Amino acid sequence: MAAPIVVDAEYLKEIEKARRDLRVLISRKNCAPILLRLAWHDAGTYDAKTKTGGPNGSIRNELNHVANKGLNIAVDLCEPVKDRHPKISYADLYQLAGEVAVEVTGGPTINFVPGRMDSIVSPEEGRLPDAKQGPPHLKDVFYRMGLSDKDIVALSGAHTLGRAHPERSGFEGAWTKDPLKFDNSYFVELLNESEEGLLKLPTDKALVEDPKFRHYVEIYAKDEEAFFADYAASHKKLSELGFTPSSSGFKATTAKTRTILAQSVVGVAVATAVVLLSYFYEVHRRVK
Repeated sequence: MAAPIVVDAEYLKEIEKARRDLRVLISRKNCAPILLRLAWHDAGTYDAKTKTGGPNGSIRNELNHVANKGLNIAVDLCEPVKDRHPKISYADLYQLAGEVAVEVTGGPTINFVPGRMDSIVSPEEGRLPDAKQGPPHLKDVFYRMGLSDKDIVALSGAHTLGRAHPERSGFEGAWTKDPLKFDNSYFVELLNESEEGLLKLPTDKALVEDPKFRHYVEIYAKDEEAFFADYAASHKKLSELGFTPSSSGFKATTAKTRTILAQSVVGVAVATAVVLLSYFYEVHRRVK
């Protein structure tokens, strides 16, 4: 396990610089879908019972896992950003990339909290969702992470981005008509039985076959704002599985800020006193 991350003012500055770099990268390479997949797959190995896996950057050593085929591309895309901002952990970088990918393509803003530590310990293969399976499998995988039925459906909505590649998943095609736009069209298309040419995996079909899942599908198909709100909350939850933000860095930053403010207040008080004394001195002089 790597050394703890100190989230101080300097670290936060590097995060913002990396955010700008990622926005440029995504706009140039149209790589939002694969960066989002990278973030998901790094986080999606979490086991709430054993407290293992999760968003800790270990996916760099798991690229040979079947579910991660093709993600070497995403890891390579992130390397130049990491090189420019070496202080940032891979774990933070990958989750930041996923959240920026959502925002850049029109999705909701996700409140990113930094401080994840990198790990070289990889969980056993098989913890990620298998697209060939149905509702019981989805529930087993997401419940293991500590997520709910609503989280399952909301997070599945990220299939609005990207397309499946046969050499990676055995499936081919896009889920929506505009695979580079984050919106609620994934749910609209799930309920559109007459639509042909768009991809519907067994795990996608499971969302309309299971009554509890379908309830949320119907809500999100009608109300994009509701989907965005729930997606942002579920994505944040996924990106922080097993991660407890350290308050030390923020306390240090807050203390520094308070000191500066206190100094400013004292400075203003002194300046005001000087002005008042000068005024009274001038009045007194004129009276004499």
